[in-house]
Amino acid sequence: MQEKTEKTLHLAKVLGSLLKEYREKAGYSSRNKFAGEYDLDDSNLGKIENARIEAKFVTILKISQAFGVKLSKVVEDLEQRLGEEFTLIDK
Repeated sequence: MQEKTEKTLHLAKVLGSLLKEYREKAGYSSRNKFAGEYDLDDSNLGKIENARIEAKFVTILKISQAFGVKLSKVVEDLEQRLGEEFTLIDK
C-alpha cells in the first residue's frame, strides 16, 4: 500500500475540492444523484472529494467527461490551484 505523504495528501485535497466544485457548478448539490446518473460509485466519489482516497486516472477522466470538461482543463485548474512550485518529487 502506498504511503500518503503530506504532498500527496495536499494533492488529494485540492483535487477533491476541485471535483466537488465542478459537480456543484454543474447543478448537482447531491453527490448521490450525480454518481447515479454517471455510473460512479457514490461512496468512492465522496472519498475522493474528501481526500480519503487517491483518485484513479480513469475515474478522473470519467468524472471530467460527465461534466463535459476536457481532462486537460481539469489538470490545468489543478495545477493552477497547486501553484507552480508544487512537486511530488523531492529534488
